[in-house]
Amino acid sequence: MPGNPVPSTFVLVDGANRRNVAVTHTHFTVGRLPESDLVLAHPFVSRRHAEILLEKDGYYIVDQDSRHGTFVNGQLATAPQRLHENDTVHFGALDGPALHVGDQDTAGSSTIRAIIEQIPEVGVSGTALEKLRWFFDSARRLNAEGAVDQILSALLDMTLQLTHVERGYVFLRSEIGEMKLALGRDNRGEALTDVATLSHGAIRQAVSTSSEYILTDTLSADPESRSASIVAHSIRSVICIPLRKRRPGAAARESELLGLLYLDSRLKAGSLTQIDNDLLRTIATDAAALIDNAQLALAEERERLYRKELSIAAEIQRGLMTARIPTLPWAQVAARSIPCREVGGDFFDIVEEDGVLSVVVADISGKGISAALLASTLQGLIYSQLVARQSLTVIAEVVNRYICSKNIQKYATMTILRLDPSGHLDYINCGHVPPFVYGNGCSRLPESNLPVGLIENATFQPGTLRLRPGDRALIVTDGVTEAQTPDGGFYGEDPLLCEEFANATLEDICASVQKLCGSVAADDDCTLLDIRYLG
Repeated sequence: MPGNPVPSTFVLVDGANRRNVAVTHTHFTVGRLPESDLVLAHPFVSRRHAEILLEKDGYYIVDQDSRHGTFVNGQLATAPQRLHENDTVHFGALDGPALHVGDQDTAGSSTIRAIIEQIPEVGVSGTALEKLRWFFDSARRLNAEGAVDQILSALLDMTLQLTHVERGYVFLRSEIGEMKLALGRDNRGEALTDVATLSHGAIRQAVSTSSEYILTDTLSADPESRSASIVAHSIRSVICIPLRKRRPGAAARESELLGLLYLDSRLKAGSLTQIDNDLLRTIATDAAALIDNAQLALAEERERLYRKELSIAAEIQRGLMTARIPTLPWAQVAARSIPCREVGGDFFDIVEEDGVLSVVVADISGKGISAALLASTLQGLIYSQLVARQSLTVIAEVVNRYICSKNIQKYATMTILRLDPSGHLDYINCGHVPPFVYGNGCSRLPESNLPVGLIENATFQPGTLRLRPGDRALIVTDGVTEAQTPDGGFYGEDPLLCEEFANATLEDICASVQKLCGSVAADDDCTLLDIRYLG
């Protein structure tokens, strides 16, 4: 292994987004985990998907037993594979995120080269060469710093020096499509925040047409080209250039508008040569690309922090779900919960108090963090009620009243079983999958109520049953019964009504679901809990 490997640059292409990725060390990890060197939030990318290794003879891609595989130039990589210049590595799917081996393409620099080639032909003076130097120096500085505010600052510095106007502003498009002021500065370097005296007509025209609006002398221009704001604010020259994220082969109107560069003067007319116009457009184009890359980097950092916090939340939830299973001479309990995301909306709990065993399984409507938050709250609420030996009806009413009083547009299904050493079983089912009972055949507990959290004054009725030694009660969430099969169907309840599950472990049931559903990804949390009465 080399002692000081030379960093290699790869290009990540994820949908319409492109950015450089520096692989500076061996065992460079790729996956959905927040601690990965390259985090890819893609449904077909595994948590630990692949690694890039640096050997003496180059870089190798190694799949980490990912579920959907890693592909090199369209072929599934089943063993470590050396990467060559211009190779393409896809993660999870051939239309998924991809790494191209080699530097970022330089198609955008063709315009710059064309301008440079024109300089001797048009007899540009040393001043124009200074303008070019400003551009290239600023571009290098932007790439090194990579922050949006630095890019905007350099963009205004360049264009104010190039055009000799009095004021410069950069607007960025918000998530709802509005143009918001990001930075304003005058030719003395002082910050500007008031946009009331700008030509909003010129801004609207540039945005609506996705093309430049350049008026260097409003007094000599056609009156129809002068908007009311130009006249009202005595603007002598105005320049509006859209900052566009261009897609290969797309026309200007089809490109994504990232923002707008606005320049104006109120004292004197402007003067732009053709080379100035070309440079201005080139600077705006390259600045748009840099802004886009910087925003992607910020978005990725936010995603990394979010996934880190999500990982912490998942650890906390796993801790809450680690119920202490009591050792009883007359009953055995087993439980398993598999979230389809980092955090889930299912929970279970087990309480043994004064010789009575109580278990609860609940499923919160929805998925993700909002469901997990309510699940954690309800778990604590129900646990305290079980320890206090409240009746099952009272527990259901308390939980129902609590959810309804918060007006959070959520509800929950749940089942609570309470078993004593004599085999007497009390249960309450609130909109949940009916529990299965295995003994002399297999049946479902019949009593059922509304889910908790739907109707504030709902009433709840419990049920009773007497278990015989060897009988078993099984509770599952709808993540099991509604697990999708490859043909578009569901696992259903019928398989669980078979006698073969009377002595099956929870792992056996999970294996049965996995076998029937195949490679179809789970889209809901799966929780299973059973009680076997020994007598």
